[in-house]
Amino acid sequence: MDRKLLLLSVFSFSCSLVSCVSTQQVVLTNRSSVALQDKAIAIKRDQLKSPSATGAFPVLLTQSGDTVAAQTDDLDGDQKWDELFFVTDLPAAGQQTLTLSWVPTKPAYPVKTSVRFGKRTSKDTPVQPKTSDTLYANQLPKSPGYGYQPYQTDGPSWENDKVGFRHYFDGRNAKDLFGKRVAYMSPETVGISATGAVEDNYHVMADWGRDIMAVGNSAGIGGLALLINNNFHRLGVTVNDSINNVESTSFQILTEGPVRSVMHLKYHAWRPDGTNRRYTVEENPAIWPGMYAYQNTARISGLQGDELLLIGMNNLDPTDPVKEINVDDKWVVLLTHDRETYNKEWLLGLALILPKSTYQGFVEAPVSGRLAQGYFAKMKVQDNQPVTYYAVGGWELSNEAFKEAASFQNYVLDLARQLGAEVQVQVK
Repeated sequence: MDRKLLLLSVFSFSCSLVSCVSTQQVVLTNRSSVALQDKAIAIKRDQLKSPSATGAFPVLLTQSGDTVAAQTDDLDGDQKWDELFFVTDLPAAGQQTLTLSWVPTKPAYPVKTSVRFGKRTSKDTPVQPKTSDTLYANQLPKSPGYGYQPYQTDGPSWENDKVGFRHYFDGRNAKDLFGKRVAYMSPETVGISATGAVEDNYHVMADWGRDIMAVGNSAGIGGLALLINNNFHRLGVTVNDSINNVESTSFQILTEGPVRSVMHLKYHAWRPDGTNRRYTVEENPAIWPGMYAYQNTARISGLQGDELLLIGMNNLDPTDPVKEINVDDKWVVLLTHDRETYNKEWLLGLALILPKSTYQGFVEAPVSGRLAQGYFAKMKVQDNQPVTYYAVGGWELSNEAFKEAASFQNYVLDLARQLGAEVQVQVK
């Protein structure tokens, strides 16, 4: 049967189960002069004529009858989805009209994002997949009574079809980078031995790629810290510590789907070393297809007014000084292109795309210490107000163009313009 006729048959059948009066038109208008690829679009549920029938799923079709991969996400945890999310291409100053219908069976789409998180409850028990966890201050790998790493890949990892990242949930709270050589998702067994034990098996090359970035005592790419009276304060501790300066750290996968994965991290009662202060920090790393980057939204409460939020980019290879580039009126880019990889084996471009409205310049961390060998963007923040930014990693084996500094810079600047482009969404 012809593919379009098959789709028509499916939708005709769905009309017997789901009210066809709920069919709508979604008109997307690119208001910028930039052609957009894999542009993220989120539509709130209350904009849609959601049918009363339970178990109905929205499907988007282009004017030529092609299906647009999409997912419904429950981001507030109330067991009801909040928004419809998808990515699409739009011509410069152009428009696209999609037809939204409802079907009784959840559609299956190619998987282009993923989150992996696993934990073992003792040194002798196998790793089990989890969607959430809480780490307390006395539960570090070197805390008395522990003496082992409980987390697969030291904490959650997330990826899309271009690149992967991981967060050191074991108290260090730095963000590392997985270089990918394929578009498919890396195996769920990365970081686990054949017997289910935690194993560092991702620093060797596999078909999908490997962990490539050297982090040291930096905050990694997009990690958080705080500047108080010109003093650097690490969020958490180092690998050699046995007690955390964060009372408890919680992690939860908010959504994991074919076109978007989102996590939530919350640091309760962070007491920066040498201070009597106490903060709560939250962040929401998110990733969708098509970009060598992830989005993060961070907020901090308990501020006294003399702090600057620091967003990090490691600098273990000082060959290429950081570049600061303004992109239109919306973004500031911090960028390096050198060998920020194990044994300086490969070229790796790193960048932060930061909101210009709160950017206060950058600072270089000391070459040694508890927070070291990194550049940090200084961000003006208000108590419990979000700051959204993007962290980029371009490995030469992921994309041959990234061997050249100019090509990586052009990619980052184009990505910043695409992220800043406004798309008007009309639901009719």
